[in-house]
Amino acid sequence: QVQLVESGGGLVQAGGSLTLSCVASGRTDSRYAMGWFRQAPGKEREFVVAISWSGSSTYYADSVKDRFTISRDNAKNTVYLQMISLKPEDTAVYYCAANGGGTYSFKSSYNYWGQGTQVTVSS
Repeated sequence: QVQLVESGGGLVQAGGSLTLSCVASGRTDSRYAMGWFRQAPGKEREFVVAISWSGSSTYYADSVKDRFTISRDNAKNTVYLQMISLKPEDTAVYYCAANGGGTYSFKSSYNYWGQGTQVTVSS
């Protein structure tokens, strides 16, 4: 089992920035790729970004390319999501997840999920 806890969400004005963190505990010896998803009110949970175990490969949704950056520190069991130039449409609950294998952008590829952190971008 892996437990994931997100933090760093909050309220920010459009154009602002936030950095989310996701700390893993439990079976952290398994080499999981990690992803971030988000879910806005009334919408499906959607893929945002993923990073391989080594950190050498990253995958971004088109909507966040050039604005969001994912990184990880395996020594700290932590994944980060740096978000800049935030837009009101980025408002959502952001979830961290551990990939058990499969396509990075598919929710079904992820075995473990955090409880989410709210990001609200005001216009």
